[in-house]
Amino acid sequence: MSSDEEKRKLQEKFTAQLGEKAFHAGWESLLSLDPAFFSASLSLASVPRKKSYLSRKDQSLISLAVDSASTHLYAPGIRAHVAAALDEGATVHEVLEVIELSSTLGIHACNIGVPLLVEVLKEEGEKYEKEITKPYDEKREKLKVDFTEKRGYWHRFWEDFLRLDPEFFEAYLEFSSVPWVKDVDGTGKGKGVLEPKMKELVYCAFDCAATHLYVPGLKLHMKNALGYGATPQEILEVLEIATLLSLHTAHVAAPIIEELASSRASIL
Repeated sequence: MSSDEEKRKLQEKFTAQLGEKAFHAGWESLLSLDPAFFSASLSLASVPRKKSYLSRKDQSLISLAVDSASTHLYAPGIRAHVAAALDEGATVHEVLEVIELSSTLGIHACNIGVPLLVEVLKEEGEKYEKEITKPYDEKREKLKVDFTEKRGYWHRFWEDFLRLDPEFFEAYLEFSSVPWVKDVDGTGKGKGVLEPKMKELVYCAFDCAATHLYVPGLKLHMKNALGYGATPQEILEVLEIATLLSLHTAHVAAPIIEELASSRASIL
């Protein structure tokens, strides 16, 4: 088979498995430069599409969570997955809710940093003992109840954070609760638009991504997702979709290689 024929067949296979709209400049350059790696990448990306424990719409929303996370911000992927989600019937409110959920990633600075701060304060001795042992006052108790009601869970890594800075905790509670309490449909129920299970899978998506790998949050949100009715297969599919982040290395690099090599005609 000629090189051109091989590439044509690979592009046809791509269209059949991922759809014509998914074929962007990164895939195109990779196919031109390295058909073997293109084929292997296509095989990897196709597995979740073939199994589809999650709907096509939900797969696109999960992919959006991975690409829009502040640790990645892969703009071509954001555009592609928003378009795919809308094509699969997602509403603007559903897409925005994924962005709102994914925007909570930054709080992990406190989830990791506060326990370390408490550890250091303990090592420093009695001078700081009051800061880390004082009981909750009425305001803190209310904030704990509010968080549990709005977010549907409580975890020990919030304890010292709330103890040390209730003002910032309260601000984060308001920020993170928006997709859980906003009234989108005018019914007054205020539960957002995505089901709780899907919300938790979105958290899993950016926590497990290679650009973040936040283990405590991933384990917590896996448990929460199972509690809301997710299956192990659905959670595994989220992990598989997040794994596809690695393809962005070639999708970004291949067009650059093709551009620079083409200016040196003897290389290509």
